[in-house]
Amino acid sequence: MYFAFSGFVQIVFMFLEQFISYIKYEKRYSPHTVTAYESDLTQFYAFLNDPEITVAHPAEVTHQHIRSWMVSLMDQQLTPRSVNRKVATLRKYFKFLLQGQHIAAVPTARIQAPKVTKQLPAVVEDEKLSQLLDKNDVFSCDFIGQRDKLVIELLFGTGMRLAELLGVTEADLDLYQSTVKVLGKRNKQRIIPINKELSNLLQHYLALRKNEIIGNNSLKLIVTNKGADAYPKMIYLIVQKYLTHISTQQKRSPHVLRHTFATSLLNKGADLNAIKDLLGHASLNATQVYTHNSVERLKSIYKQAHPKAN
Repeated sequence: MYFAFSGFVQIVFMFLEQFISYIKYEKRYSPHTVTAYESDLTQFYAFLNDPEITVAHPAEVTHQHIRSWMVSLMDQQLTPRSVNRKVATLRKYFKFLLQGQHIAAVPTARIQAPKVTKQLPAVVEDEKLSQLLDKNDVFSCDFIGQRDKLVIELLFGTGMRLAELLGVTEADLDLYQSTVKVLGKRNKQRIIPINKELSNLLQHYLALRKNEIIGNNSLKLIVTNKGADAYPKMIYLIVQKYLTHISTQQKRSPHVLRHTFATSLLNKGADLNAIKDLLGHASLNATQVYTHNSVERLKSIYKQAHPKAN
């Protein structure tokens, strides 16, 4: 990690590096989360690198500094949700410094988070998604087409996260038991069942990969057409490309398929605790957000079907 902020003493850089090492190796946060924390802290100290602000040690940071940063973020049109996430990074960082006795008090203690409008998870209609996957003219029969189909099928059929998908190896598959092992947040493993259709697609994909990809040395399941490890942008582009066929909504990300997986299970009567386990949520609170989508669906059905609804 490199910083080029004039006016900051070396000890500031040292604390940042210690914190990143702490969340990476001790807390074992995902690479995506570590990158986000590092970016947030870099932005914060870039803001403090203003000639009118003189801060040379984390102990000199006050709640006024943080509030001013929050205002500047809002002026940049960041949403309250994004601002809150960045403030959460600061809370974690200054708590780490307090525990190490590098500061006497956390400057975030007097910070109130901006109010966030509760948003329902974005989903696509599972019926349309199933129809898309069943069509013979959408995905080509070659390696790339079948790989793309497998990406959509895995995300929709298992609810795994993007980072989890990228981490799946061929060794994680148990086609005899029809399961896939994923490594989730905090390095927690879980086993997710897969349906027969997905199992057959996996077998077909693996055969194509073996026969068509030269120099196929990657241990990862999803690879590029040259056999290299898949990467986040590639998965995003695949999902966006095919969801365009069935959805005009702005959000067409891999996480939308995770939301769709959970909402579909809930709408069809699955137990909330079972969905929690399938998604790899640490608590039921994170899973309960999907009940709101189900309530909205019931309201829609009621308005369409009940004679007294209008």
